[in-house]
Amino acid sequence: MTNTRDRDYKRVDDTTAGADANRDPISGTPGAHPVGTGMGAAGGGVAGAGIGGAVGGPVGAVVGAVVGSVAGGLAGKAAGEAVNPTAEDTYWRTEYKHRPYVEATESYEDYGPAYRYGWETYTRRARTEPFDRVEGDLERGWDKARAGSKLSWERAKLATRDAWDRLERAMPGDADGDGR
Repeated sequence: MTNTRDRDYKRVDDTTAGADANRDPISGTPGAHPVGTGMGAAGGGVAGAGIGGAVGGPVGAVVGAVVGSVAGGLAGKAAGEAVNPTAEDTYWRTEYKHRPYVEATESYEDYGPAYRYGWETYTRRARTEPFDRVEGDLERGWDKARAGSKLSWERAKLATRDAWDRLERAMPGDADGDGR
């Protein structure tokens, strides 16, 4: 049985298909996720070099770095593809005013950065940590992420958590192990 939120998520994805294909800036190929791919490659390269160096010395470190970078880059690209930022922005732009924490006089320009912060940090953190565990980091990062929003962290946190939870519900399983 599909719940309303899952159905809404699929509906938004279907209506925005092709609106922003995340095209590679060089080749024009759709599905480019340079940030996710780069972060994955960097992390994988470091991990691979460490493991390769421990097992095979300097040559093992070089081979491990190459293999780790490729594997990490592919994992980072997959994580980047898990969320369509255009679909998320479209969804929240129409739905934000129906949320219980939004006052009638507030605009999407105040809430948009908080929703974006939620979906972007979900893609980086939720697979290993629940929202409650990373909330302190998110609070410390809000001033940098706010992009002109007038919301304090106490207000932005509600929208950030809302966007995080929406993605978690849309993904199969319980990615962060919090039972939701």
